[in-house]
Amino acid sequence: MYADQKIDLQAGRNDRTSADALKQTIEKYENALNLLSECILGVDEQGNVNFLSRSYAQLLGIDDPNSVIGKHCTEVVENTRMHIVIQTGKTEIGHILRVGNNNVIATRLPIMKEGKIVGAIGKIMFHDVDELKALANRIHTMESKLEYYQKELKRIQGAKYSFQSIVGNSEKMKEVKNNAKKVANSRSTILIKGETGTGKELFAHAIHLAGPRSEGPFIRLNCAAIPRELLEAELFGYEEGAFTGAKKGGRPGKFELAKNGTLFLDEIGDMPLDMQAKLLRVLQEKEFERVGGTKVNQIDVRFIAATHQDLWELTRQGKFREDLYYRLNVFMLEIPPLRERKEDIIPITQYLINKLNTELGTNVTSIDEKVSALFMDYHWPGNIRELENILERSMNVLEESTIQVNHLPVYLRKRWESELEDDTIFSLQTEVEMAEKKAIMKALEKASGNKQEAANLLGIHRASLYRKIEKYNIPEH
Repeated sequence: MYADQKIDLQAGRNDRTSADALKQTIEKYENALNLLSECILGVDEQGNVNFLSRSYAQLLGIDDPNSVIGKHCTEVVENTRMHIVIQTGKTEIGHILRVGNNNVIATRLPIMKEGKIVGAIGKIMFHDVDELKALANRIHTMESKLEYYQKELKRIQGAKYSFQSIVGNSEKMKEVKNNAKKVANSRSTILIKGETGTGKELFAHAIHLAGPRSEGPFIRLNCAAIPRELLEAELFGYEEGAFTGAKKGGRPGKFELAKNGTLFLDEIGDMPLDMQAKLLRVLQEKEFERVGGTKVNQIDVRFIAATHQDLWELTRQGKFREDLYYRLNVFMLEIPPLRERKEDIIPITQYLINKLNTELGTNVTSIDEKVSALFMDYHWPGNIRELENILERSMNVLEESTIQVNHLPVYLRKRWESELEDDTIFSLQTEVEMAEKKAIMKALEKASGNKQEAANLLGIHRASLYRKIEKYNIPEH
């Protein structure tokens, strides 16, 4: 009997200890919720209040939160839906609730236990709708800034030229552009070959923009412009302390910067042999290590290489690795020099004049016929780059709207003068055509571009006028 009483007393003490521990736990969490300054309301399965945070009580104008414990939620919060959430079992997020003079944003969640609703908890997310508007405005501002920086990053690291930027309708250029468009959609490595100034980099830009990696970065590296001792760090990046003067925290290389994009290696023929071996490994294994590092980094980069040199001849001379040559030369594009597509010279000239007008703030409209003839006869060793250089130089000294021979650089003027001295044959046909073209342009100008009226002024049929306009490549008015 005594033993039974002892057990009952011990059990009673254990129950009291458990109850005290539970009470302490509840008080601890209640204090924590109050310290968080959150507006929280808790109800049981009947909708009666079992918890009200101090912050919520202050918002409601209630001095003591405990004074409302046991009351139905509708007696405490006007227009509350806590009792409805208990009935429906559905969570309500972001509902507007009128509390006093404020419209607040509330969220209500049912509390489930063993598949039954045993209560609900409500929380005010924003004490005023204006707070939500302010947050929305801040988010919108942040998104705008993010979009701006993304655009700027793409502008800096992205490609700038599309196939529409490549001027030229000669058969040779049409073939090159068609082949470039076909290979743009693959991930194959491309080798672009062409003389200096033919536009190899323009094709690299266009291929990147036309391919599936157009949203990724377009990273360029001129292998001839980087000192030999810095080339490895430029390509692979380096870790902190890799060498004297290494930047704190290290620095990513071109392989990392070009992730999910395109790496354009210009003048690949000037890359040192030791670097060629390291590049070959990256192309084969699709992985690399930073200088001074041990971590192996995987890469997902498309490679486009370019050169003005004969790489095959360099391999025969032992100046370029044969295995790298085959790895790069999966698909070759050979850009024809300007002298082999003379029908493109005048259209390219006009395109460059328009471009330079924008850059220089000039208003040049055309080139003189003598300049046109000189351009067509010239062999253009520097190709399009030389043509642009000549036009820019001429437009800087020009006071009228047409580039004349006297505006050209000395070496071209001397060439023109030399050809005049050698030209002892007078061409009547040329003089007649020049006079005819001049008359047509004058008639069109007088008729304000009206071709029927211009034909009447010239005394010819309109169809004949159209043919002559096309023959002399007279621009539209």
